[in-house]
Amino acid sequence: MSDRAAERSGGARRLPRGPRPGSVPVLVARACTLVGLLDVAAGVFPRFRHSRIHALAEVLPGALGPFAAALSLSAGVLLLLLAHGLRRRKRRAWRAAVALLPVGAVAQFSYRHSFIGVVISLALLWALLRHRGQFVALPDPRSRWRALANFVLMGAGSLALGLVIVSVQHGRMVGDPSLAARLTHVLYGLFGVQGPVGYRGGTSWTVAASLGALGLLTAVTTIYLAFRPEHPAAQLTQDDEQRLRALLARHGGRDSLGHFALRRDKAVVFSPSGKAAVTYRVVSGVMLASGDPIGDVEAWPGAIERFMDVARAHSWTPAVMGCSETGGEVWTRETGLDALELGDEAVVDVPDFSLAGRAMRNVRQMAARIERAGYETRVRRVRDLGEAELERIRRAADDWRGTDTERGFSMALGRIGDEADGDCLIATAHRAEAAPGPYGDLRAVLHFVPWGPDGVSLDLMRRDRAADPGMNELLIVAALRAAPKFGIARVSLNFAMFRSALARGEKIGAGPVLRAWRGLLVFLSRWFQIESLYRFNAKFRPRWEPRFMVYRASADLPRIGLAAMRAEGFLNLAPPRFLRRRAKPARPCAHGPTERDVRPA
Repeated sequence: MSDRAAERSGGARRLPRGPRPGSVPVLVARACTLVGLLDVAAGVFPRFRHSRIHALAEVLPGALGPFAAALSLSAGVLLLLLAHGLRRRKRRAWRAAVALLPVGAVAQFSYRHSFIGVVISLALLWALLRHRGQFVALPDPRSRWRALANFVLMGAGSLALGLVIVSVQHGRMVGDPSLAARLTHVLYGLFGVQGPVGYRGGTSWTVAASLGALGLLTAVTTIYLAFRPEHPAAQLTQDDEQRLRALLARHGGRDSLGHFALRRDKAVVFSPSGKAAVTYRVVSGVMLASGDPIGDVEAWPGAIERFMDVARAHSWTPAVMGCSETGGEVWTRETGLDALELGDEAVVDVPDFSLAGRAMRNVRQMAARIERAGYETRVRRVRDLGEAELERIRRAADDWRGTDTERGFSMALGRIGDEADGDCLIATAHRAEAAPGPYGDLRAVLHFVPWGPDGVSLDLMRRDRAADPGMNELLIVAALRAAPKFGIARVSLNFAMFRSALARGEKIGAGPVLRAWRGLLVFLSRWFQIESLYRFNAKFRPRWEPRFMVYRASADLPRIGLAAMRAEGFLNLAPPRFLRRRAKPARPCAHGPTERDVRPA
């Protein structure tokens, strides 16, 4: 039996082509949003209530008028918050909605005496119970920092909604209070204290109860998120890493990004036979894989099925960043997903590399000029460096990073000098004649990870900002010259996003659409390294290997793009550094600095 047949018979279930999220959860989520808005409107706007006995009901002793308004408002806000979870088929959101809808129906009848509102709420409750089997998704990884985000967002929303509650009762206000007085009244009311704005009749009780309910809702949800048990994101275990290294030892030469699967902030799923694996990270509900699956190509379908099973179990959006053309074909064939070309990877074949000729004149002259200035280069395996020198390189790379957060996910390893990464290659530039800096004579660092037995892939580039321009070019040339000594025949440099559009758009005869697209990319290059990476890579006359993104639907692309930017470190939504707890390394040998930080001189 072939490996592919073994994958099929090993308990893995073949995925249906083109999986799409069910329509029922989407419709239920929209209905939940509608009911939530109705409940909020019933609790906020006086003109939304039409019952003739409402005025009497509010002032009767022991009446539920003000409290029913607060109850309707609270239920509506919570239903609006739960709508997103219902859309993603989350089981906990379903349970909370089933509990809240009867509360909203009671509040609708008690406060508005609206049978229509009750019928709408109960109809949604029936739909949730009828289709309860579709709401089975497991919870997402979580941390207590969501409590802080909830406090900020809920606090701002409560302040805005509270201002509406205070202002819509303008006809019953005493006098004409200013905006500052109304804001003060809202702030006091959120803490259950009477503010400076007065009302005639029993309206003050209704406003006070509604504001107090908003404040209580903000406090309760924040406390719940702060003290619930954490579900940290999955990370590679020591056993997972050993299994991945075994697969890379046998099949690592297939994909230049394979070694980056060993990042310890990724999780992994293996095929039923254990001959293939897919590593991923979950960011904002997007399950991001990177590169091709690891292992035997015949076993890839089994690993891909496991990946899709996990995505479906949690209702995560599946996506793959930076897979090769072969990987993209397998992903799309096995899952029915779509593929989009992202750009090209620059690969230099060492036997064909030469500084001779007019095309290499700029690189040749720059490298010669820097060498005449007194710089020397050293290219070594990580295992050949002492611990003191490795520590100095780590500290220098971290200091020269230039950003508050690490960048890199699909093409970055996440550490330097780990004892398990002895085959990694480090190229360093030194200038002994200059005044010693905090890192001695070290001026620039390049770090490469293995790509099978005869290749390396660039991980990061860092240099002292005070060093002479052209350090990156010098070290790449040094690494390419030293490559044969290490048995290296191919070197993967950086990834150039949308390279083909940039290259074709500047050629004669390019159409207006292509020129406009290139102009937009050049404009965006002011903030992102798009054109600069392409120009930098093109200096070394590489061959270009296309890389693809795999996605489920076009509507998912904005969400996947934001998740990818967060994973790569371009969009940082984490708390400020001084508020973060110092993270404990997964193992004592793990270290931090990583990034393909290419800023050509």
